Amino acid sequence: MHSFPSVAVDDHVTRRVLADSPELMVVAFDFREGGVGAPHHHRHVQSTYCESGRFRFHVGERAFDVGPGDSFVIPSDVVHGCTCLEVGRLVDSFAPRRDDFL
Repeated sequence: MHSFPSVAVDDHVTRRVLADSPELMVVAFDFREGGVGAPHHHRHVQSTYCESGRFRFHVGERAFDVGPGDSFVIPSDVVHGCTCLEVGRLVDSFAPRRDDFL
């Protein structure tokens, strides 16, 4: 079992790897209000679970809001990003592992 430190993404967002294997990685992202997950894409399939807070997501051509208990999947190579509307935490799973987060 590994213990990973929190890493500042910027002034409004931190991330912490919770668990990883070559096939799967689970990462918690803590956002302050106004924090932005800049639009990006990657080869990994991503599942996002909103543990707390409120967020506005853009996934491909869709825009939608999520709150506590909401979850969804982002397919490989689809551009996505979010803005934090209320302080909160997102828990993302990536398959395979995001080696750039290690």
